[in-house]
Amino acid sequence: MKKLIKDILSQEVINNFYHLPKAILANIIYGFPTRGLTVIGVTGTDGKTTTVNMIYQILLAAGKKVSVVSTINAPGFHITSPDSFAVQRFARQAASSGDEYLVLEVTSHALDQYRYWGIKFDIGVITNITHEHLDYHKTFDNYLKTKLKLIRNVRFAVVNQNIKDVSSEGKIITFGLDKGDFNQEQIKLKLKVPGDYNIENALTSLAVAFALGIDKKIAQDALESFTGIKGRMEEVQNNKDIKIIIDFAHTPGGLEQALKALRCQMRSGRLIAVIGAEGDRDIEKRFMMGEIAQRFANYVIVTAVDPRGYLDIINRQIADGATKAGAKRDQNFFVIDDREKAFDFAINKLSKYGDTVGIFGKGHETSMNLDGKREIPWSDLEAVRNVLASS
Repeated sequence: MKKLIKDILSQEVINNFYHLPKAILANIIYGFPTRGLTVIGVTGTDGKTTTVNMIYQILLAAGKKVSVVSTINAPGFHITSPDSFAVQRFARQAASSGDEYLVLEVTSHALDQYRYWGIKFDIGVITNITHEHLDYHKTFDNYLKTKLKLIRNVRFAVVNQNIKDVSSEGKIITFGLDKGDFNQEQIKLKLKVPGDYNIENALTSLAVAFALGIDKKIAQDALESFTGIKGRMEEVQNNKDIKIIIDFAHTPGGLEQALKALRCQMRSGRLIAVIGAEGDRDIEKRFMMGEIAQRFANYVIVTAVDPRGYLDIINRQIADGATKAGAKRDQNFFVIDDREKAFDFAINKLSKYGDTVGIFGKGHETSMNLDGKREIPWSDLEAVRNVLASS
């Protein structure tokens, strides 16, 4: 039925006559609960979840009462931005418990579909904007404009300095590795989590702390104590003398940054990347991810990541990108449909002493959709542990 409705009606009509009335009703029922809270919204193609959690840790370190909604730590939620009723119910619970702050991870879909209508964001954050979700937004320009909605009416807009032509009613604060109001050249953060992209996430969070008037030392100490979150560059300990990393990277930009970060950590050995892409999602990114993986890794293994019944097509599209970057089938590029078998091949058959195995695409997630009809229980961490136990 949902597919039939979407085939008949435009997304704009669905948004205006279904999602918007639903959001208005949710606000009325829960009494516009965010009116007494300081609300921070974080959007971007990559880095949203980590940034939300870094901001959360800063606020806790500063002695503030705060609640958070993000991909990994919103009670009972299984998507990044839940629907308007779930958001308003959670906000009401936060307000009723005496919280001062609410930090929300905000997707482009949520912005387009009015899921956060009625919430007055005090601070809007844009981590970065790269290729993703063009299956929904159709063009990159539409995607960009949707993301920029978050910062339109805020008091402070914290924006990656790479994003141009930004406008906001509030004060714009920029960040970046070497440029921007908050940059690593001047601040020189010493983080426990790897990668330039995490330095950018931390600089973003530091800018938010500044906007909130939080002591810089408290904020910086919280960031430099931050040890990461589940499914983001999560290392799996083992006795095979190899490094195994699980990461959520599922976009071209995210995958490139993750592979670069692993490369920087390696002193010897080879980098083995296990990747895939989702069905019923952005098609164009599949070629890009294959090309990126093959450029930065010594070996690439393509496997299932929520294929939703399109595994063969997805794998061919990834393989096309990898071939452009020099992939040679069954030499430095492999296709193994079964995800756990792909792990077994990477860890127990392909890897040698000193190698690094990066497993991408699922991260913290606890289910997988193979056929487009149902979710089955799944954990990358448990699958890796099974593979290690069988070696």
